[in-house]
Amino acid sequence: MEVQKDDVDPLKIYNDEQLAIEIPETAHKISSGNLLFSFSGFIYVHISSCLFVIGLNQVHGTVLFGVNLLVFYHVDSWFQAGFVLTTGINSAYVLGYSGAVMVPLGWVGGVVGLILATLISLYANTLIAQLHEFGGRRHIRYRDLAGFVYGPKAYSLTWVLQYVNLFMINVGYIMLSGQALKAIYRTFRDDNAMKLPYFIAIAGFTCSLFAICIPHLSALRIWLGFSTFLGLVYVVTAVSLSLRDGIKAPPRDYSIPGTDTGKLFTTIGASASLVFAFNTGMLPEIQATVRPPVVSNMMKALYFQFSVGVLPLYAVVFMGYWAYGNGASSYLLNNVNGPVWVKTSANISAFLQSVIALHIFASPMYEYLDTAYGIKGSALGFRNLSFRIMVRGGYIVITTFVSAALPFLGDFMSLTGAISTFPLTFILANHMYLVAKKQKLNSLEKSWHWVNVSFFGLMAVAATIAALRLIAVHSKTYHIFADM
Repeated sequence: MEVQKDDVDPLKIYNDEQLAIEIPETAHKISSGNLLFSFSGFIYVHISSCLFVIGLNQVHGTVLFGVNLLVFYHVDSWFQAGFVLTTGINSAYVLGYSGAVMVPLGWVGGVVGLILATLISLYANTLIAQLHEFGGRRHIRYRDLAGFVYGPKAYSLTWVLQYVNLFMINVGYIMLSGQALKAIYRTFRDDNAMKLPYFIAIAGFTCSLFAICIPHLSALRIWLGFSTFLGLVYVVTAVSLSLRDGIKAPPRDYSIPGTDTGKLFTTIGASASLVFAFNTGMLPEIQATVRPPVVSNMMKALYFQFSVGVLPLYAVVFMGYWAYGNGASSYLLNNVNGPVWVKTSANISAFLQSVIALHIFASPMYEYLDTAYGIKGSALGFRNLSFRIMVRGGYIVITTFVSAALPFLGDFMSLTGAISTFPLTFILANHMYLVAKKQKLNSLEKSWHWVNVSFFGLMAVAATIAALRLIAVHSKTYHIFADM
């Protein structure tokens, strides 16, 4: 379906009688590259190998800065969109799923759970993709779609959920960076003099320097190519060394550890980690970059992501659990054995990729703060530089403190999946589809979507309780600032 200019008021994203939106100018640099298209006050610009998607809103005189910055490799065709989605699910987080998913679920639960999570994530994302042009206009951000369907309160709630999701993801990236540095240290020295919180602090300091030196996403440039290469290094290394260790190792223990009560909570928590693995809660933002026909091309991209795209993740997760059983770590490279230079290269790759990924996921917050305080002009100007040092540094300090105080990566995966992935990807997707298509759905189809809304709502509540309990238990067992 082609969206005509007359169909969309460029100053509004909601129903005409609900809410008018005024779009102020962003404080961040927008490249003078080739302009793709512009509508509803949103600009899409090629920035070298990146795409910068930006939008800010002013609601009833109150400034509500909501910005999405997406970094893609010239996303245009469905294949390129599928590649972006694939690289997203194969970030350094894949190194944690053997311990965070397979150990609490075992072979049967883990394999069945991953396959089911793949299928239900595909289904939920196809529902969102089909609503991209609902109401005769393109909804280029998730919160725009929610606001169009429900109104301004849902817009704000979705905005909050997305930013909570980004913060939690960044907490995990700091943990992963610290784990990678500690693994490098232990490769050369096993005296245990340096604890994990120290390495997390070093990782946070590095992320702060990177955030200060890279003022906006257009300055990432070559780092994006490095990120893809680095991901390939640690995936290949983890799979190959796990295979090597598994062949040489004696029989492993695949039993699920813990008491009956503990197993119940870890199973529920692992279910949230399963859905966290496949979803970002930002599908409409990615779909906004796909060439028409938007819906059918996005469906192709999703089919690619959830077929070919999940294979590297499956390989790392299953190979890691097969090789080490219930001793698989929440950071798989802690388990592997092999040449020092190979392990070191993989850990350095995981560390650097996490630093780059954190900057991308933190950029919406950076842009919001820069625009809110009118930070414009030269990136090296005293006011701009000092603002980045204080504000971005402060954001990273908070993220680093949470990571160091509660360095339980699997628990944070579960918590993120519970409080943001379940609501954004499953509850909202089914209910929005139900509301949008209610005139076309029969009673059986409506019942199906209500069952999904109810089930995933209960799962979100249960998984939140389970994740918080796991964090509390681990905090008592290991204390805060634990050396995991």
